[in-house]
Amino acid sequence: MHVVVNAAMSADGKLSSRRREQVRISGDEDFSRVDRLRADSDAIVVGVGTVLADDPRLTVKGSGHRESRVEAGESANPVRVVVDSNARTPPDAHVVDDEARTFLCVAESAPVERRMDLSERATLITAGDDRVDLLRAFATLQQEGLEQIMVEGGGELIFSLLDDGLVDELSVFVGPQIIGGRDAPSLADGDGFVENYPELSLEEIEKLDDGVLLKWDVLY
Repeated sequence: MHVVVNAAMSADGKLSSRRREQVRISGDEDFSRVDRLRADSDAIVVGVGTVLADDPRLTVKGSGHRESRVEAGESANPVRVVVDSNARTPPDAHVVDDEARTFLCVAESAPVERRMDLSERATLITAGDDRVDLLRAFATLQQEGLEQIMVEGGGELIFSLLDDGLVDELSVFVGPQIIGGRDAPSLADGDGFVENYPELSLEEIEKLDDGVLLKWDVLY
């Protein structure tokens, strides 16, 4: 399994404002790049915070990319995966519509009624007691034949994946704006590292729109 974290952040490292509302950071060139990356992936992964804040579809936008996937014997869109310990994903969220198959990763402690409601819209993966055990959940995804994984956030999930040693590659578009705010989400939130910081090997720098794309391999 190869896991790529893809994100867009402001020049000061913020994914959004303190209101946690969707902020346009990327331009058209980066949007096109992200759509190609989605089309090349087996699965797109987000945390439930992203679902609640943005209600994303997590589908491939370009018809040419979708057609190429179908011609290759794949579904038009990659599988969608939501990491949602407490099963808070709304049953009417776009991410559990019928445009693509969806896996919902929940913990054992998630309310049974919510899990039952969501099981009608998505395939549930139960891993972990009070919060999703990402190592077990991702092992299950790999057993399902999902090898090329794209993670689109948010910061809590990205930190947890790095903490578990699950990220192979980090691809970040740095946009030309300052968002600021001590409470605004950053690229890697969570508890934060105090030692054994993951190290990165810079592999590529590319100017896109009025920002820059940085690609690193993650070293453990």
